[in-house]
Amino acid sequence: MEKIDNLDRRILTIIMRNARIPSKDVAAECGVSRAAVHQRIQRLIDMNVIIGSGYHVNPKILGYRTCTFIGLKLERGAMYKLVVPELEKIPEVVECHFTTGPYTMMCKVYARDNEHLMELVNAKIQEIPGVSETETLISLEESFAREIPIQQQDREDEQV
Repeated sequence: MEKIDNLDRRILTIIMRNARIPSKDVAAECGVSRAAVHQRIQRLIDMNVIIGSGYHVNPKILGYRTCTFIGLKLERGAMYKLVVPELEKIPEVVECHFTTGPYTMMCKVYARDNEHLMELVNAKIQEIPGVSETETLISLEESFAREIPIQQQDREDEQV
């Protein structure tokens, strides 16, 4: 496994705050060349440390005012391999996790309103073969969302 050092961590911290920041600004803040920043970012992408980039869209502005977390119980846990592709076909399902605890899976779902949510749950999610039960938890407000913090290491040779 390749290693990341404190410069990589500094670059990650900066670009996580603003993915659109120019490389020259990152370079200036880190005290290195623009080419070094570009090479480091590309290496972090190649190492799958950076797994995506893009813009975050406000679902409420697009008309999706109801955010929910839906716990799914499956007939058998191994059926998640069949259920996941079906959930992927539902655009309002934005996250899906295979979990421990009372639910086999937990999904984050956006709906326009309660009527739309009921349609998603009753006519789509509960109709997926293998889904035996669902429990819907409505989020009243997202207090915060963030990425995992990037901490500096005492040793330059720490592995990812």
